[in-house]
Amino acid sequence: MSEPETDAEGTDEAVSSPTPGSNIAGASGPESGALIEEPIIQSEDVNVFYGDEQALQAIMMDIPEKQVTALIGPSGCGKSTFLRCINRMNDLITSARVEGDLRFAGKNVYDDDVDPVALRRKIGMVFQQPNPFPKSIYDNVAYGLRVQGQEVTDEIVENALRGAALWDEVKDQLGESGLELSGGQQQRLCIARAIAPDPEVVLMDEPASALDPVATSKVEDLISDLAEEYTVVIVTHNMQQAARISDKTGVFLTGGELVEFDDTQKIFENPEHQRVEDYITGKFG
Repeated sequence: MSEPETDAEGTDEAVSSPTPGSNIAGASGPESGALIEEPIIQSEDVNVFYGDEQALQAIMMDIPEKQVTALIGPSGCGKSTFLRCINRMNDLITSARVEGDLRFAGKNVYDDDVDPVALRRKIGMVFQQPNPFPKSIYDNVAYGLRVQGQEVTDEIVENALRGAALWDEVKDQLGESGLELSGGQQQRLCIARAIAPDPEVVLMDEPASALDPVATSKVEDLISDLAEEYTVVIVTHNMQQAARISDKTGVFLTGGELVEFDDTQKIFENPEHQRVEDYITGKFG
């Protein structure tokens, strides 16, 4: 089934302003490989429903800290639904219901005492379509900091743009509109906006699917660099991209099942399930 879409620009304001720390209050996966001793995100029997239709079935996954985890699978299999579970973006969908335990830094994010806004400040998100605000490049980067009342300094803005591999391209035009940048630059600006307040996790939903090959290559290089400082979870339809940039890969297949989760090299070279091998080799998709 297809997954309900959310308004990217409307929701980015709520999720792109994370703050450090682990206070957000106000397992073994399917055929998983080596045990992850201290996963930053743990999913245990997570089920998601849109009304009466089940979109995810008993998802079990341990996501390691400061690595790139890719979620792959055919359209409508639940990849983006699971991504949105991590920072409770599905709360914005009236018909959505989430069951099970999904822990961030040891805390179930669906506990009653968890503030979703505080959670989203720690778990930034970058959407499929670049969505810079109609503001200057500088103000785009500073936006999340201002929303949560944090200090904005030139150094923070510069460091975020450097972290997004964009500083050298825009340092002389910080007062110009972010909407004047190319598509690839806009996406990196959105990444800079998401990392400016220093989150712990960055979620990316098809961040390069709307970009040309050159811009895609730059974003892929950036993702690898980001994993030195942040935990990155990326949804992608591009299996080659997942193979290039990720440390772990989860394969979702029709019916909202996470069929396999393991080291990326093992998934692509020696998967446990025939269904996964058939998907990887292009027998269906």
